[in-house]
Amino acid sequence: MVAQQLGWHLLDSGALYRAVGYAAGMEGLDLSDVEAVTRCAQTTRIQFRAKKGAETRVIVNGHDATDELRTETAGAAASAIASVPSVREALVSLQLGFRKAPGLVADGRDMGTVIFPDAAFKVFLTASAAERAKRRYKQLKDKGLSVTLSSLQREIEARDSRDASRAVAPLKPAADALLVDTTGMGIDEVVAKVLAVVQP
Repeated sequence: MVAQQLGWHLLDSGALYRAVGYAAGMEGLDLSDVEAVTRCAQTTRIQFRAKKGAETRVIVNGHDATDELRTETAGAAASAIASVPSVREALVSLQLGFRKAPGLVADGRDMGTVIFPDAAFKVFLTASAAERAKRRYKQLKDKGLSVTLSSLQREIEARDSRDASRAVAPLKPAADALLVDTTGMGIDEVVAKVLAVVQP
């Protein structure tokens, strides 16, 4: 929503990792096989197809995998492969290629610290695990998927722990980022806060 309102490009880095995890799963790869997963990251074709007023679709190796990438299975796979340095390295140049005029909104856990440390504006959004689980639960239920709130919260907490403790690009805010705790906030309020940073 922020990118749309600004008329800027959008990079959802989480979708890239989910896409590679999805592709690895489709190939039946063992996610602990570093060489195979790295090769998958290097060869997977990922495209974002955006339409004004519609959800951006993620195309993986020619297949629209948008819905599959929203599952917790895809999220867990993404978190697992994101801790592999060679996978992260394979995706860095792809992410850097998204920086184009008039601007870019880059959404991801290491955007302000690793990928775009020189970004003009950095906002680190956070919320309690319980709040994020509720939001995710609603998203997945709206798509007709069967999930439980408690399992979602456990998965989110486990992912946070993995991402914060990984050796490469651990989850942490950039020193110069504005921290915004979105617990209890609606999407419009969050968007307004972010836009206020970019357009004071």
